[in-house]
Amino acid sequence: MKLLHLDSSALGADSVTRELSAAIVARWQETVPGLTVEYMDLDANPIPHLTGRTLARTDAICNEKEDAMVQQFLDADTVVIGAPMYNFAIPSTLKAWIDRITVRGKTFRYTEKGAEGLAGGKRVIIATGRGSAHGDNAPSDFQEPYLRYLFGFIGIKDVEFVRAEGVGLSPQHRADALAAAHAAIPVPLSKAA
Repeated sequence: MKLLHLDSSALGADSVTRELSAAIVARWQETVPGLTVEYMDLDANPIPHLTGRTLARTDAICNEKEDAMVQQFLDADTVVIGAPMYNFAIPSTLKAWIDRITVRGKTFRYTEKGAEGLAGGKRVIIATGRGSAHGDNAPSDFQEPYLRYLFGFIGIKDVEFVRAEGVGLSPQHRADALAAAHAAIPVPLSKAA
């Protein structure tokens, strides 16, 4: 079984989402024999944002790197993403990665009936951290609805969130939110193990 682990927080050791995504991966490593983990730190090694040149895909080196990134994503059985909420959405570094793996003909295609996802059959677990308390279906949340829709668009229906809410309100809020999030970490499904 292959697991792809991505972090996108700019906060380093102080990051709630890095702590949570690492805990999720550790649980998988303890539970799934022979698990292979690949790690990407999108803050330490950011992927360049899309430009006219990258959209045109005229650079052979750029094409090779992008193709490898898409294949790495497609090869993963489980994807664990640390995705903090920045200004009500995801970090731009995570968006740059999403722009590279959402590729027509590879992770989705258009048909007479509309778009069809091609990347199904995998599980995505997203560790989110929010400085404030937004709650479920809040109009200020452009993070979880976007990620759920995006992964659904490319065919992934098994998307779960481990959320630490209100971590910036006080030290006690942070501690309580982290404790609740750690308690909510999902275990590998028996079919995947």
